[in-house]
Amino acid sequence: MTPFAIAGVQMYVNALQPNVDGMMQRLDVLMARFPWTQMVLFSELAPFGPLERFKLPQENDIINKFCDAARRHKVWLIPGSMFLTHPEDGRVYNTSLVIDPDGNVIRRYAKMFPFLPYEAGIAPGAEFCVFDVPGVGRFGLSICYDMWFPETTRQLTSQGVEVLLHPVLTGTTDRDAELAIARATAAQFQCYVIDVNGLGAGGVGKSCVVDPTSLVLHQSGGQEDMFPIEVDLSMVRRQRETGMKGLGQVLKSYRDRAVDFSVYDRSSGTDAFLHTLGPLEVPQQGSRAGLHVDVPATLEAERAARAPIFGRDASPAMGKTTSG
Repeated sequence: MTPFAIAGVQMYVNALQPNVDGMMQRLDVLMARFPWTQMVLFSELAPFGPLERFKLPQENDIINKFCDAARRHKVWLIPGSMFLTHPEDGRVYNTSLVIDPDGNVIRRYAKMFPFLPYEAGIAPGAEFCVFDVPGVGRFGLSICYDMWFPETTRQLTSQGVEVLLHPVLTGTTDRDAELAIARATAAQFQCYVIDVNGLGAGGVGKSCVVDPTSLVLHQSGGQEDMFPIEVDLSMVRRQRETGMKGLGQVLKSYRDRAVDFSVYDRSSGTDAFLHTLGPLEVPQQGSRAGLHVDVPATLEAERAARAPIFGRDASPAMGKTTSG
């Protein structure tokens, strides 16, 4: 057994005031209650909420505070993410930090798939985040919408990632779909998924921990929650070797595939359909994009479709026919 204790913190996030002090308090409480915790993950944009106007320089005093907290508690710390401005190109990235127990920032990860078109103005990152915990195993980081694109997890797990850390800010009606994707991701890529959402301006909660068989080890509700879970990375290795429940050996099957996918070659033309879908933009009231219909013609078609059934125009309210 290769045990490692990871705690998620699902907390209320304020959009108009910093949440850093609240994160520090919850971290202190977590470590006092569960001192065996070795890694702590907060939700996406937990420190300052979802508004871009609270962006910070890439280097700032808040990062130093998080580093001090990781060092004090001797834990790996991923304090959600923050909007950080790159000093060279001036673009704003949704950036997550990986801080080791000595208080060093060992990785920075910029979200690859901002939630467009709603997160317009946030630049996409282009580098994957993989890191090793010595003597334990290999971890990877993706942020929220990234996981809707299985290619991101494919890249991470092909590099040996065994635990996918997934800070989330989902306050919308698609949270249940996201939970389904978390379970599917764990099974498809034979890895743990640690999915931490916020509350208030930080989301609707429902954080979860999923093991490589797609079993949900923990599911938060809609209230504050801190949940340390001891994962077993030897289970990941065993499953990748012998298959889930002795069955599907998914990663090896992908490795030994007989086909390369032309859709990933942008010049192949395989993805021509995608270019018919119109611009990536926020729908407006009454939008009929994608329907390509003429409303009056559709009404006439409906009337014509009723004619063979009733013999003449029907009056649904009265349940009888009238003279033409």
